[in-house]
Amino acid sequence: MAKTEQKNGLEFRGSSEKLTGNGSAVVSNVEVNGNGTAGEVQVDKYGFSGGAQQQDSAEEVPIEVLRHREAKWLEMLNSWDKWMAKKHKKVKERCQKGIPPSLRGRAWLYLTGGKVKREQNRGKFQELDNHPGDPKWVDIIERDLHRQFPFHEMFAARGGHGQQDLFRVLKAYTLHRPEEGYCQAQAPIAAVLLMHMPAEDAFWVLVQICEKYLPGYYSTGLEAIQLDGEILYALLKRVSPVAHRHLKQHKLEPILYMTEWFMCAFSRTLPWTSVLRVWDMFLCEGVKILFRVGLVLLKCMLGSQEKVKSLPGLYETMECLRAIPPQYMQESFLVHEVLELAVSERDIEKEHHTQLRRWKETHGELRCKSPPRMHGAKAVIASEPHSRQDLRERPTIIVEPPLGIPAEESKSTRQAREKHQKQTILPPHATDGLHPSTADPSPLLQHTAAQGSKESLSSAEHDTYL
Repeated sequence: MAKTEQKNGLEFRGSSEKLTGNGSAVVSNVEVNGNGTAGEVQVDKYGFSGGAQQQDSAEEVPIEVLRHREAKWLEMLNSWDKWMAKKHKKVKERCQKGIPPSLRGRAWLYLTGGKVKREQNRGKFQELDNHPGDPKWVDIIERDLHRQFPFHEMFAARGGHGQQDLFRVLKAYTLHRPEEGYCQAQAPIAAVLLMHMPAEDAFWVLVQICEKYLPGYYSTGLEAIQLDGEILYALLKRVSPVAHRHLKQHKLEPILYMTEWFMCAFSRTLPWTSVLRVWDMFLCEGVKILFRVGLVLLKCMLGSQEKVKSLPGLYETMECLRAIPPQYMQESFLVHEVLELAVSERDIEKEHHTQLRRWKETHGELRCKSPPRMHGAKAVIASEPHSRQDLRERPTIIVEPPLGIPAEESKSTRQAREKHQKQTILPPHATDGLHPSTADPSPLLQHTAAQGSKESLSSAEHDTYL
């Protein structure tokens, strides 16, 4: 982390999670956390072989419902600017229901504005990727790689493709924002993104999260996260007076329990299905979702006299917040409670101004001047002018039709082919003894098929991550 202050308890350490061996698939010869080789490791549907994120059972969406949602999301993504301008409420509702797994990566890229950033800065990531980087940050990043989701199949092997891509993304960010450098809490954010998209896309989404959604969170001094801690504490007084009074009584500073929650967007706290649902809503609606999740957990753990009676001091309260029972973090319960909690962008901004004024009275001016926070996808897309071309999907996989089967042709292509065939028609006697082989089509057919294939792919939007 950029100049981590250990006295504030802000240093993130690798978790000592236990390998459970429960799951639905088997991976052979996977190096687990760099400490040996497991012959056969069972992994769940998300790729976890253990740890807090592993799912023993998940709420399954019926396949018919999932296919219906995929069709709706493909329609939205292919006309993204129109939907965000005229039907943003419907986009928000669909994010709250959960983005289909097959389209989650592309949806996150569009929601955050990462797609526009990538198109407007073509070649930028490759340029940063080819740079050796600042040795100071390179060394710290390399030492942190094995700590990020060590029980996920993508990051289990030291030096594996997952760790290599994670290094590339984090190093590129230190070069993109040298005044910020690297913060340890950025690593799990980047790792979650890499589970859903290529390194270049993950880099631009990370940039958007750091600059638009959580500005100042990863800067030296961590003033922004401390301010948000005070905002959370003030909102808690309205949401759960009992919990607020208990924390105040034992002088439990917000930064002691909410830092990892917010800086890692709950990716190291919640079970994985809940993480994905929270991120779907967070990237659509903004930081208010993180505040709501934090308030729900505090209310569930400290929201009644019976609960706080068993927590006589600061130590017991901290231990309680570190061991949240699964029923409070379960996907359907948590999402329902988050959506029911009436905390808006206006509430957060109003409290932000109050806490900023108090900060200046006690600490003086902020040392790190962060850009204003964007509350979700609609605010982000409105703040960054773009063209429709910036949102156009560029296929990275082009599938040619089987030989001998022409692809769908445009009218002009068909007319040109028919005209050419009339000009090259042979007299009847010239065709005697000629038997064209189906295994070796004519150059004309090859040319027509290839041309038709490229035209059909470039004339419509295609998802590349299905």
